[in-house]
Amino acid sequence: MFLAQQTSGGGSPILLLLLLGMPVMLFVMMRSQRKKAAKQQDLQKSAGIGSEIMTTAGIFGTIVDEDEDEGTIVLEIAPGTQIKLIRGAIARVVSEDDDDGEEYDDEEDDDDAVVDLVDADQDTAAADADNAEGPFRP
Repeated sequence: MFLAQQTSGGGSPILLLLLLGMPVMLFVMMRSQRKKAAKQQDLQKSAGIGSEIMTTAGIFGTIVDEDEDEGTIVLEIAPGTQIKLIRGAIARVVSEDDDDGEEYDDEEDDDDAVVDLVDADQDTAAADADNAEGPFRP
């Protein structure tokens, strides 16, 4: 009887830790979500006429008009083509620095695709010998 009481009492610190730890963890996660949402709302409010933006649908364009009463913007996505969106559709503001970085990354990827033809001939011969019987082997 004494052993049964001892083992059941050993689990209570773990239970207590779980009961106290869960609310703290939830508070920290909710706080970070609120900060992220506030930052996104500030970004959406700060975008004005002439700002280049990307929408949540992935459409790039320039803000040409805004209606603060309705909470909408008019986005020019091509010369003479305008669409009306709610301000909440702004995912991010595109800057000149973002565009330069993307072009530079694309150029780096092209250099990585260089293949040495001497090694490729040797690899092809080995692959042809393996595939001589076709994809189905007994």
